Amino acid sequence: MRSRLTVALGRTARTLARLRGGGSGGTAFPGLVMERTDPGFLARTLDRLPHGVVLVSGTNGKTTTTKMVVQLLRDQGLKVFTNRTGSNFVRGVLAALLTEVDAAGHLDADVAVLELDEAHAVHFVRAVKPRAALVLNVMRDQLDRFGEIDYTASLLRKAALATRDVVVVNADDPRLNSERFLEGVSARTAAFGVGPALRSVFLSDDDLRTEQAAAPADGEPDDGGVPESASAPGTLADDAAEPAADQDAPGSPCPAPRVRLLALAGNEATIEVDGTAHRVAFAIPGIHNVLNACAALALVLEVLGDRADLPRLLTTLSEIRPAFGRGEVITLDGRPVQLSLVKNPAGFRMSLLSAPTARADATSRTDTVDAGPGSPSSPTSADELIMIAINDEYADGRDMSWLWDVDFTSLKRAGVAVVTGVRAWDMALRLRYDEVPAGVVEPDLAAALDALRERAAAEDRPMRVYTSYTAMLALRARLGQLTEVEEVMK
Repeated sequence: MRSRLTVALGRTARTLARLRGGGSGGTAFPGLVMERTDPGFLARTLDRLPHGVVLVSGTNGKTTTTKMVVQLLRDQGLKVFTNRTGSNFVRGVLAALLTEVDAAGHLDADVAVLELDEAHAVHFVRAVKPRAALVLNVMRDQLDRFGEIDYTASLLRKAALATRDVVVVNADDPRLNSERFLEGVSARTAAFGVGPALRSVFLSDDDLRTEQAAAPADGEPDDGGVPESASAPGTLADDAAEPAADQDAPGSPCPAPRVRLLALAGNEATIEVDGTAHRVAFAIPGIHNVLNACAALALVLEVLGDRADLPRLLTTLSEIRPAFGRGEVITLDGRPVQLSLVKNPAGFRMSLLSAPTARADATSRTDTVDAGPGSPSSPTSADELIMIAINDEYADGRDMSWLWDVDFTSLKRAGVAVVTGVRAWDMALRLRYDEVPAGVVEPDLAAALDALRERAAAEDRPMRVYTSYTAMLALRARLGQLTEVEEVMK
């Protein structure tokens, strides 16, 4: 009876929120109502699942990796519940449950795979003990919320301590592979990671700071700050690349990665699973998403155990498409516009490395250096028109100073067509310091999108938008008025 009343109350709250929002919105509000009025609903519902709860957290990659885990488990025959909107607070999970349970609060699923914000994962595990947890990485992000990065790691550790069966960590993240993080974890531990040849591409937060500290002083030769092995990600760290020193520290409490990304060539990756190499051609764009795929695979192998069908899992991984706003490609006026979510220095860096125009510029700059002084080549019709949209709402993090830790010089040649969002002028100033030409600076997102669309039509060029979280939601809603966009909010 209690669950029935809670479901009715939550659905009433959702209806009222939608009426107030003109038929949309209200994603988390009904969850907040349920959380306040019936704190036990979450545990009562999820504790009944035969395969328990799988938690995915960390700074970067949560939404995409969660989508991958869900797809992998479904293709292995399980009924999976998830919070697909990416609303990763406890109230977001409750709101997602509201769309799936029946009137009595019964959830027809075998397992729940939930993306959770680092801080809200702690609240969640107080109510529900997950069977498995995947911790992706720890980066500087929303430091106005978390204060400093070690505190973020301590929050993730609390989630790991509450996990019952298995904790899967990033073996290359110094905060996750350490004794400080893993000490006291009663669940067994497993890991994913990258091979030695790719470690200069997938940098940890500490590596990024070291790289910046080692950057050439003014007047000294500079290759633009792009790591040598990352200057042309289309052929990133192929099998012939000279490996760096193996960083698998003897005596580390972190086990050797069960799944390891060894090489990338275009959209084809070489992935080692239990010591055997497999080649996988990915449909999903972004080199960071290939590592997310390794993380998802490592977790699913642990969850399924002997029942895992590896060949089928690899096939499923190859077919997965981006989550909304995370490399998602939308067609507008017959031209592609790709939305790339950016929210911290590491994420923005990986997005730039994955973009063809930025890659071409990095190569162009290398060629220019080799050829001596001269003007860089002009943008071509094949170059994407770039827009950067930066908001500073609570969900983005109020402190945008991290933009000064991103190297934008890979955009020098093509430039940025439009800069928009609440912090448009701050972003434009940041670009000026890297000598990146910016066309239109328009804080209004809809007007900025119109300007981008108009120029793309005039020059017949594809579009790419680097966007913070709330700007992405707003732009996606605007695009939904102009063209077909997948609906993710029920």
